[in-house]
Amino acid sequence: LMLESTSERLLEHGGAHRGCPDKVPAVRLATLEAAGRLRVPFTTGILIGIGETPEERVDALYAIRTLQDRYGHIQEVIVQNFRRKPDIRMRDWPEPTLLEMLRTIAVARLILGTTTAVQAPPNLMPDGYEVYLLAGLDDWGGISPVTRDFINPERAWPHLREVKERTAQLGFQLRERLAVYPDYILRGDEFLDPAVLARVRVLVDPGGLVPPEKELW
Repeated sequence: LMLESTSERLLEHGGAHRGCPDKVPAVRLATLEAAGRLRVPFTTGILIGIGETPEERVDALYAIRTLQDRYGHIQEVIVQNFRRKPDIRMRDWPEPTLLEMLRTIAVARLILGTTTAVQAPPNLMPDGYEVYLLAGLDDWGGISPVTRDFINPERAWPHLREVKERTAQLGFQLRERLAVYPDYILRGDEFLDPAVLARVRVLVDPGGLVPPEKELW
């Protein structure tokens, strides 16, 4: 569940979240907290470029960090850039630049530390997305060779081989993981039901990742 923002201003007239009661920050934070109490490995994130200020981005990241410190269940935080579409009210809204993305990813890494992965979708910034790695990104998210991005269907996923090559060009190795991050697999039944954990362990190597010989690329 994306937090998107902690800004209440976005609920006001003309705001990106106007008329969206399910996007009230307190409601989404309550859901994240409930997942923490239930020990559910969770992915959340922020959406940038929808009218929030840089300070509000920081506030949202600190809100996530607070929940992570309390429950330890936030496995990944997505930094997603707004992309306008012709059939929405914000169709003329300016989109975040590559520099804005790099700044936000870097700040996210500083705030979240090393216990939470920072992810950004490569298909939403096709020209130069690999430099995200230099700002602190360490995950590309769910890139599917068989399905489209259902949130942004007009933005095709890059080919897995391309992502692997661009990642390698900057000195990093692309590895496949499951939906549950390695950390949470290695911690045993603290975050996974024993029945699920037994199935999961069959699919991963000792480090909690998919073995290289079973990777899709």
